Amino acid sequence: MSTYPRAKRWFLRTALSYVGTPYIWGGDDPSGFDCSGFVMECLKTAGILKEKEDHTADGLRQLFSSKFIDKPSQGALLFTLNRKDKATHVVICLDRYFQMGASGGTSNTIDPKAAWRDNAYVKIRPIRFNPARMKVADPFQD
Repeated sequence: MSTYPRAKRWFLRTALSYVGTPYIWGGDDPSGFDCSGFVMECLKTAGILKEKEDHTADGLRQLFSSKFIDKPSQGALLFTLNRKDKATHVVICLDRYFQMGASGGTSNTIDPKAAWRDNAYVKIRPIRFNPARMKVADPFQD
């Protein structure tokens, strides 16, 4: 059980407020986010990360490695891993079935015009959980 119910509510409200924001490679503010920039902005709003912290998807995975859980749940972070078990993507779980994150872009998605072309933005999608290639962490867990 989370000891941070108010923080988790702000985390999820903030995340939902950014639906439709363009995906921008390396982006970390409301003008455009990449996957880790989006998650970090939401965690900072909830008070889980300090304002100056900056992490990649794998850096976030390492930071929350003591908070891994077995399956997606509301407010958890879902990490996609490559063959070397390095996180290459991170999203926020809205519940067991749906996630949201900044996705669809590549390193060539560097401005809103490119994001529009690439169909890259903060979006909600179903979770297709693969425990062999994914890790879940609950940043609100004790």
